[in-house]
Amino acid sequence: MGLLVDGKWVDQWYDTKSSGGKFVRSAAQFRNWITADGSAGESGKAGFKAESGRYHLYVSMACPWAHRTLIFRTLKGLTEHIDVSAVHPDMLDQGWTFEKDGVAQGDPLYGSKFSHNLYTRADPTYSGRVTVPILWDKEQETIVSNESSEIIRMFNSAFDGITGSTDDYWPAEMRDAIEEVNARIYDTLNNGVYKSGFATTQAAYDAAVHPLFDTLDWLETRLANNRYLMGDRLTEADWRLFTTLIRFDPVYHLHFKCNRKRLIDYPNLWAYTRELYQMPGVAETVDMGHIVRHYHYSHESINPHRIVPINPVLDYLEPHGRG
Repeated sequence: MGLLVDGKWVDQWYDTKSSGGKFVRSAAQFRNWITADGSAGESGKAGFKAESGRYHLYVSMACPWAHRTLIFRTLKGLTEHIDVSAVHPDMLDQGWTFEKDGVAQGDPLYGSKFSHNLYTRADPTYSGRVTVPILWDKEQETIVSNESSEIIRMFNSAFDGITGSTDDYWPAEMRDAIEEVNARIYDTLNNGVYKSGFATTQAAYDAAVHPLFDTLDWLETRLANNRYLMGDRLTEADWRLFTTLIRFDPVYHLHFKCNRKRLIDYPNLWAYTRELYQMPGVAETVDMGHIVRHYHYSHESINPHRIVPINPVLDYLEPHGRG
């Protein structure tokens, strides 16, 4: 995975030497908000009004961050209002590409070869990592946002006047409590699997993997007495967790050395994951072929021979017994 430097592509992996072997994720830089009336959101500039057909979502079916946005696009009835394109699962010397493979059918807007072409179309002098998701404004021909946690909040409410959806996964009265849960899960689990897998020293790996399993143990206990993370109400915290859990046994357990236990060794977490998977429209956002292929084929530093494992057969449609 490379990056752009002053608009020029550089094939350069994350520098773990300067961080003592730790993987440090870069912050997203496009932080505008779509709002119902086009006024400015929490960051960025105004001018991005919620309109049907105006926006395009670029994702990787393999990426858990992009997966969040696909789920919210489905849950909030946005599939007819925001079209979507998937990149190829292999992320090699040019980063994400628009080669065709299954659901990956190229860039319908510009015929781009690589996702970094979109970044330089939005900002010819952009410097930074080229990540997905990319929420694109067709009218202004620019990136609205590449921060998944903010895109799902836009999808949660900005288009409600268009879709008529009243489902709210970010209820005002629960936000402080949700943020507290999100923070732990993000640091130790969503990002913790990457901090474990991309560590280049034993100390960095140990510092990441033990908190990761502490959090899985904590979640297992929490879900013994709660149907969802916040009780009886399904919130964004559940969906932010789900995209990591669905990848845990097929990818993170083996590939990222998160192998003290498997997800299926946690009865509550495993049943909870199946329940979320079985909710209407969610299974269609999961492409296990892309997920397994991407991680094992793209990360040469971890899997230099690019051998893609056969993996266990998991039945996500098995009755979950929750509720």
